[in-house]
Amino acid sequence: MSPEVERSEAEAPFVLALDVGSSALRAMFFDSLGRSVKDLSARREYRLKTTPDGGAVLDPEELFRLLVDALDEVLAEAGGLSGKLVAVGMDTIVSNVLGVDGEGRPLTPIYTYADVRNEGEVEKLKESLDEGKFYERTGVPFHTSYLPARFLWAEGALGEEFRRVKLWLSFGAFVLLRLFGRTGESLSVASWSGLLNRHELSWDEELLSHLPVGPEELPELVDANHPFVGLGRGWAGRWPALRDLPWFPAIGDGAAANVGSGCTDPRRVALTLGTTGAIRAVHTGEVPLPRGLWDYRVDGRRGLLGGALTEGGGLYVWLRNFLRVPDDPEEALSRMSPDSHGLTVLPFLSGERSPGWRGEARMAVVGLSLHHGPLDLLRAGMEAVAYRFGLIYELLREVLPEAQEVVASGGALMSSPTWAQMVADVLGRTVVLSAVPEATARGTALLALESTGTIRDVSEAPEFLGRAYEPDPERHEVYLEAMERQRRLYELLYR
Repeated sequence: MSPEVERSEAEAPFVLALDVGSSALRAMFFDSLGRSVKDLSARREYRLKTTPDGGAVLDPEELFRLLVDALDEVLAEAGGLSGKLVAVGMDTIVSNVLGVDGEGRPLTPIYTYADVRNEGEVEKLKESLDEGKFYERTGVPFHTSYLPARFLWAEGALGEEFRRVKLWLSFGAFVLLRLFGRTGESLSVASWSGLLNRHELSWDEELLSHLPVGPEELPELVDANHPFVGLGRGWAGRWPALRDLPWFPAIGDGAAANVGSGCTDPRRVALTLGTTGAIRAVHTGEVPLPRGLWDYRVDGRRGLLGGALTEGGGLYVWLRNFLRVPDDPEEALSRMSPDSHGLTVLPFLSGERSPGWRGEARMAVVGLSLHHGPLDLLRAGMEAVAYRFGLIYELLREVLPEAQEVVASGGALMSSPTWAQMVADVLGRTVVLSAVPEATARGTALLALESTGTIRDVSEAPEFLGRAYEPDPERHEVYLEAMERQRRLYELLYR
């Protein structure tokens, strides 16, 4: 069975999944088995608007227009199959926020996780509040990507405009407001805000009491299976097939990626290596939170424990360009022995997230000599990223010792067998590549199918797995020593 199916072979009912990423959005049809329907998808690309002082924003009106365009296209292409839809699901990039006025009109851009203009406010929070207490409660530390520091920065930067904001909400909640005239924030997206109490599943009012935004200025919290039904008049006329369908609130893209790749319980870990990286495992019930990890939500029943890296395929591309490495160095890299260069690299081109959360950290290379060439440094950078995964995996296993299987996805890993083998050797675990090309959109579709009762549980969906990379014990031992060398360099510079 393939993760993609021809229209004639797809099994009704269908769901429409909307996947809003940091650089592109997709509207895709999935059948009742969670298979994408061939040629029933639409894609729109865009770019973060960046500024020299660290800004990274999106235009909410432009992004909404692109979403509408994609919906128009995919519904027109679907024709009669639109009548067999049972729901619309959505996922978005997370740790994003915008402010709207009393009429729902945007007053601010969408501030994304990549906007670091609030670095100073992170330090102020650490100085004035007990970070450890709120870290344990919200599941995240104080960091530029989360909303506590964002709101403190916005109060000073926006001035009077800040005071005109009536509601702060994510882009997914903004879409609901625009289409239905009412809104809600899913527990999933709220957990990426740094403001959700992970024990009570409510906005953390004590933390909000120290911020210039109160709970009345945030959307009502709803679970991922809470249906919004009854499109506004103009939209119902535009999309009659969606008029009376349940539209579920947006969930976090990381949560959706786990579900879409089949990592739906603590035994299976999802490892993503694209432009950036992450390791995540779904769990139920409360878990202790090691310093260095975060604990988000898939929904009210399932949590998501793990860590994220700022580095990944982006570092690989930068190194290749900077070092002027010839086209396709994969074969040459594969012939090199593990850690044969002897270099120690901290791969923090854009600061560090997990496990140290040092946003100010920057890349360091120790051990360069006249003997080294571009490929040495390129491979050392790739291994350095694998070591960061190893550190996070160690912490994850402390809490979830049953997390034995690793399912990997992401363009950087899929395009480099050398890197995939490297990760398996560092972790000392078999790494199986996911065969799902759009795991995030698929996860959104599966959760919508579960919410409508089409499937009992997302774990019942078919699995689509690809090539497996087995770890080599000797290479694993070499990498453990190199990872410890990297750990010592980090401690020297940042602890």
